[in-house]
Amino acid sequence: MKKAIYILLFALVFGACDEGFEDLNVNPLKPVQVNAANKLTAAQLFASSERYDNWRAGLIYQSTMMQHMANTASFWDGDKYTWNRGYASSLMDRYYGNAVKTLQDLLFQLDEEGAPDEMKAIARIMRVFVFSRLTDLYGDVPYSEAGKAVLEGITKPVYDPQSEIYADMLNELQETAAILGSGTSAYGDADIIYNGDQAKWKRLAHSLMLRLGLRLIKVDPAAAQSWATTAIAGGVMESNADIFFVPHTEGPAGVNQNGNGEVFLTDGSPRLSETFVNFMADRNDPRLTILGSLPLDTGEDDPDGNNIERTDVERLDVASQKGLPNGLSNATLLDATGEENTQAFTEPNRLLITGRDAPMFFQTYAEVQFMLAEANVRWGLGGDAETHYNNGVRAAMEMLAMYGDGGIIPSTDIDTYLTNNPYDAGNALEQINTQYWAATFLNEYEAFSNWRRSGFPVLIPVNFPGNVTNGTIPRRMSYSESEQTNNPENYAAAVARQGPDELTTRVWWDVQ
Repeated sequence: MKKAIYILLFALVFGACDEGFEDLNVNPLKPVQVNAANKLTAAQLFASSERYDNWRAGLIYQSTMMQHMANTASFWDGDKYTWNRGYASSLMDRYYGNAVKTLQDLLFQLDEEGAPDEMKAIARIMRVFVFSRLTDLYGDVPYSEAGKAVLEGITKPVYDPQSEIYADMLNELQETAAILGSGTSAYGDADIIYNGDQAKWKRLAHSLMLRLGLRLIKVDPAAAQSWATTAIAGGVMESNADIFFVPHTEGPAGVNQNGNGEVFLTDGSPRLSETFVNFMADRNDPRLTILGSLPLDTGEDDPDGNNIERTDVERLDVASQKGLPNGLSNATLLDATGEENTQAFTEPNRLLITGRDAPMFFQTYAEVQFMLAEANVRWGLGGDAETHYNNGVRAAMEMLAMYGDGGIIPSTDIDTYLTNNPYDAGNALEQINTQYWAATFLNEYEAFSNWRRSGFPVLIPVNFPGNVTNGTIPRRMSYSESEQTNNPENYAAAVARQGPDELTTRVWWDVQ
């Protein structure tokens, strides 16, 4: 794993006077422009973000809606389809002031300094990724005027229609891929994702193009096929060495750390969903012992009043793991499961995947292979679907080694899994996209988007008392409440065009 570069995001860099006469008229208190390379580092870490939005939009809502996780705590609204507007808007609240603003500043600076086109191309690809998360989660969002409050005085940006945002993002990826070559970018190791490797950024541009192109499958199938064709011809990820991820460290605090890891350090309540655990256990999936384990604390005391803890051997026993059903509260847990507390249920493996120094995955080679398999099933593109499916499963299992040696799955175990769970051409789209769901555990933004796009896996909704969706899985998150007062005209225009600012309103590409 690459070593993350520590950054002090809010430190001011002051210029020091030397003996030159020309410096007599320089204000020594005026900050010197931050190096563009450092801004890229900051933007990449801001894209991974912090505990605030990873906890709320990522885990509380999307991980439980997608039945990767479950929770009986009342504030885990996504498990119950209840509505906390502040939680639902958390990605919007954080991304615009951090990732979006930093990228807009970076692109402006690169233009001002006459930087090489490849530096601009990499920043533009990062910008596409950031906005793809925003628009996929909320629909119409500020795009063309976003992040320009300081640069252009735009404090009330318009909300662009998602159809226009998608058209521009795909065009951006096509243009930037054409710019990038095979050399090393001037960013160097300040690029904590690819260390300036232009060829990897080029493959990422086409891989993101494939993702966004397939997102159009329900609203414009012809465009989806066209963009998939272009992406595949351009060259997508070739191995796990191309994975798009941000490496993290234990410190210093803030975005240098994995935001999910910060959540798990603070909140001991998340459990793996019964849906997810059963999917893996039924197939004897070796990933289960890496992603999940039983809590050390059994929730019981011995006759002497001492807390009973499990052994490490029991933590790693697949047969003893049990997923928590979604849509339960502390009050309904006993009647529904026969358990008095959640200590009997599998939690995210705190020995391996929940660290603050864990990698944060944005797009993986496994996902790309599953998309290639789907493109072949739908349109005959990209080679043999079965081969891509098998490659995707293998890559999804092998990439867990990036968490550490405890994540290594022997090749023989992967072979056995594929033998016992072979590709099914008669049920290909469901099988491919269900494996996609399994591979995007903890990348809940992508799991939610691909589920809405493909309809798989087939998830059984909950009907928790007081839910706001009539017992259906939400289709989007809601805008920041502050927008209703700070940017009322543009907010109102977006709602009038898209539909009510509610969890059940579908985004443009998610047509019924």
